Amino acid sequence: QVQVVETGGGLVQVGGSLRLSCAASGGISSFNAMGWFRQAPGKEREFVAAVNWSGDSTDYSDSVKGRFTISRDNAKNTVYLQMNNLKPEDTAVYYCAIRTGVLGVPKDNYNYWGQGTQVTVSS
Repeated sequence: QVQVVETGGGLVQVGGSLRLSCAASGGISSFNAMGWFRQAPGKEREFVAAVNWSGDSTDYSDSVKGRFTISRDNAKNTVYLQMNNLKPEDTAVYYCAIRTGVLGVPKDNYNYWGQGTQVTVSS
């Protein structure tokens, strides 16, 4: 049983920083991509960032490029999202997801999802 658990959300002021963590467990294959998505109230869930299985290839949405950094520690089966210079429009529930059996950095068709962690940016 694959489990995906996000931590690190919270309330932060505009311009501040947060780091999200996502720990995965339970029979995940070696080749997998890990990604972050978010969903704001009244909006559809959107892709934020992803990293490939080895950690040497990443992709970001245009809205977070240059402010967010995704990384992973395969020894811990953990992926991180460092979020800097946060803006009110970054307020959302952030979800971690895993897509198995891929070498690249996909933006969709993820197999396993966490329950989400709330990030609120106040002005």
